Amino acid sequence: MKDSLRLIPPFQVGDHVLESRLVLGTGRYETFEVMRDSLAASQTHCITVAVRRERLYDGEGRNILDYIDLDRYTLLPNTAGGYDAPTAVRCARMGREILRGLENPGADWVKLEVLGDSKTLLPDPIETLKATEQLVAEGFQVLCYTNDDPITACRLKAAGATAVMPAGSPIGSGQGILNPNNLRIILEYLKADDPGYPVIVDAGVGTASDVAVAMELGADAVLLNTAVAHAEDPIAMGAAMHHAIVAGYLARSAGRIPKRLYATASSPAEGVISSRPYLTAVQKSALSESDASSSGA
Repeated sequence: MKDSLRLIPPFQVGDHVLESRLVLGTGRYETFEVMRDSLAASQTHCITVAVRRERLYDGEGRNILDYIDLDRYTLLPNTAGGYDAPTAVRCARMGREILRGLENPGADWVKLEVLGDSKTLLPDPIETLKATEQLVAEGFQVLCYTNDDPITACRLKAAGATAVMPAGSPIGSGQGILNPNNLRIILEYLKADDPGYPVIVDAGVGTASDVAVAMELGADAVLLNTAVAHAEDPIAMGAAMHHAIVAGYLARSAGRIPKRLYATASSPAEGVISSRPYLTAVQKSALSESDASSSGA
């Protein structure tokens, strides 16, 4: 299975180079053991961890970090659960200190998530922009979770965001990519003068085909959590997400055939024993009647 990673190039985000273009979350798994095995099956090299204390320990008081191979994964601390810029900034600082203590290379970056509503879990663009400016000033490499508005995406990049992470659909909804046209525009705008600028689809993925679609649209990577954690078989779904990343990237690189209204024969027309008329008798009759009606008019 590891050979499939060699089919796609490494992915650079700021100072970090990742072999896999799948970033996986660590929340909401049934057990830490299932999380550990799902991460391994996905072949991800980067995982996100919420840094608030209640997210680091389970009901038995076990620490999630004891189930994560810190030599294998680069940790991406996230500010999940924050609803304003000051809270998000405090979480980011806390994550940096935790990862420095662990000597993990992820100490210098953060996934910024500032929510605006507890029902939709959509981001607050104003507070996200404020937090981005503050964290960039403090030396963080900021990966911004945002909506699929191209203007907001451009403002975040201009504020110094290391990567912009538009939502495919609301967090945990499993609806996939609801607005592919907006994602295309975001990719066009952000990469116009910087083709290597990272755009990562974040949130809303429900299954492997959603990941493939995101990659075919041109996203550099996909970040997801619930689609694996809440799958009937999280370990199998983790493996499926890995293959979807590879399939989507290769399909995008290979170039799909254009869509056509009519069929195009894949077999050669020369040397056939017999051939079907281009128009059937019924079609010819319909065209004749149409021509007659036009002449009479």
